[in-house]
Amino acid sequence: MTLNARSVLSAFLIFCLCFSLAACGGSGYGVKAIQTLVEQDYYLAFRNNDPIIYYVVAAIQVLAAQGKVDELSTKWFGSRVINFEKNLNALDNLAVPKDKTFIIGVDVNSFPFVYQSNGTLWGFDIELAIATAELLGWTLKEQSIEKEKVYDELASGNIDCAWGGIALSDELVRDTRLAIYGPYISNQIVIAARDSSMTVSMKGKTLAMPSTTEALAALNSNQRLAGRLGNVIRLVGGTTECFTYLYEGRCDAILTDSTAILYYNSH
Repeated sequence: MTLNARSVLSAFLIFCLCFSLAACGGSGYGVKAIQTLVEQDYYLAFRNNDPIIYYVVAAIQVLAAQGKVDELSTKWFGSRVINFEKNLNALDNLAVPKDKTFIIGVDVNSFPFVYQSNGTLWGFDIELAIATAELLGWTLKEQSIEKEKVYDELASGNIDCAWGGIALSDELVRDTRLAIYGPYISNQIVIAARDSSMTVSMKGKTLAMPSTTEALAALNSNQRLAGRLGNVIRLVGGTTECFTYLYEGRCDAILTDSTAILYYNSH
C-alpha cells in the first residue's frame, strides 16, 4: 500500500537550494553543490495493514494544516521544502487513539533530519515526530536502524514506523509488505564546495566525506571522479565534521547531502 504525498520534490528542492545560496552569498560561507552523485527520496514506512499508519498520517496532516510543518521546515532548512498534505480535520473520522509507546526507526547519520546532539537524538524528523506523538497522546521512542533493514525491523515488531532520514530504495517502496507514506522531500548526495569556480573534475583536490557505507557507495558510483581526487578524508564525525573541515579550509570539497547544504546555508 502506498499513500502518496508527491507534488514538490527535486525541482522545488533545487529552487530552494539556489534561493538559500543567494541569501547567504554575502556571508562568504555559502556552499554550492557542484556535482550530483545519487538522488533519493525520504519516506515513512509501516507494516502493511497496520492501522498505526492512519493515525500518524492524519496527525501529520493536522500539524501541516496548523503550520507546524512549515515552521519546522523553515527552522531547519531556511524555507518550506517539506511536502506533507494539509488537512485540519484528518483525525475526526478516526477513533480516539489508545495510549501507546510509538517506536520509530531512524537513520542517525542523516543530518539534519536525525543526528546525535549531546548524547541525544535531534533533528527535523525528531521534532516533527515529537509533535505527532504529543497530538496523538503517545510516548515517542527512537530506535537506530539501518535503512536497508526497514522491512525486517518492522516485521519483527522492533519498530512501529521507519521515520527519520529514511531514504528508501525503489525496491522497498514497491514492496507490498510495507505501507509507505511519502516522499516528503527529495535529497541528493553531492560534491559541494565554497569556491564557485571549482571544477567538477576535482583533479588533485582533497575531498572530505562521512565514513559511512552510503557515502562510500555514492563516491564509488562515479569511478572517474574518485580516480581523479588527490586525497580523500573519511570523517567519523559525519556531516557536521565535513562542513567544519570545509569552512576551515582543510579540504577543497565535501561529499554531503543537498538537504544539509540547505541547513548550513540558512544558519
